[in-house]
Order: sequence, then structure tokens, then C-alpha cells
Amino acid sequence: MLALLDSTPDCFYRSSFPAHFTSSALVLSTDGRQALLHHHRKLDRCMQFGGHADGDEDILRVARREALEESGIEGLEPVSPLPFDLDIHEIPERPALGEPAHFHYDVRFLFTAPENARFAISEESLEIRWFSLEEMVALPLSAGLRRLASKWQNLLPGFPLRSEFTIPDFPSPTSD
Repeated sequence: MLALLDSTPDCFYRSSFPAHFTSSALVLSTDGRQALLHHHRKLDRCMQFGGHADGDEDILRVARREALEESGIEGLEPVSPLPFDLDIHEIPERPALGEPAHFHYDVRFLFTAPENARFAISEESLEIRWFSLEEMVALPLSAGLRRLASKWQNLLPGFPLRSEFTIPDFPSPTSD
């Protein structure tokens, strides 16, 4: 991901091939016991909410925007401003759209929904529903989503995580 950032000035645009950044959000209930997934219409599988950065380099904002667009839930709150997971996955060629096979460099965040949040099914989804961890891992998940479920499972004993995470200070580069 760092190499893509360093080598590709337009890496936050979907027109960047062979790879570009995307962002996604695993949305949890307020108590952290359920995850909201949608059955993606085009991909025909259950997954977290997410999509293309479309030029926006604030990847956390992209994850929030995509989760709102696809779930209809206002007031989603990031558990942390830091990514929860990083995933690189291949997207097959789509000749009808003139897209070659390429890679999505997906930066994934963890969000919580407000108490009693109500979702709305967008055009991108066939269905949206809450899943317990057990129900989620019973689905035919991608390797990346299975990893997200495993990370979620590790958080459950201490949820809700409302303390603010901090970004560590890094020493400034020095010149010789």
C-alpha cells in the first residue's frame, strides 16, 4: 500500500490501474454484539459496506460516506480514527465497462451504529441485516471478511471500546 501511495499520484481514483484505494466499514451494533452486512447486488455475496475513494484522500471519510450511502444509517461513529484492517483483493476484468482486472487496496474501519439504528436498503444491496458473530462466520465469506470477523471476535470481551485511540508520535527525519 505504501508503494502504491509513493508511485501512483492518482491512486485514490477508480481509473488508476492496476490498483487503487477503496475504503470500507464494518458496522457494529452499539454493544458490539452484531455486525450489519449487506448482500451486494453485483457481487452476489454478503459483505461490509464500502467503495471507491473517488479522489478523496481522507479514507476514513470515504468509509463513513460509503456506509451511510449503503446502509442509510445516520450517526455512524468510528471506533477509532485508525484503520481496523488492510486488505488487497483482486477485481476481475469487466469488459462491458472497459475495466481490466485490477486490485482494490482496501482500508477498513470499524464503526458503531447509534442505539436502535434503522437501515434502508440501497440500490447496491439485495438485503441488509444484523448478524451475530456465529451467524456471520457461517456465511461463505471472503478471506478478508473472515479475517475481519476474527478481529471482531477478539474485541468482543472488552466492547464497547469508547476510549480514543491515539496515533503514536514518530521521530522527525533528521539530516546528516
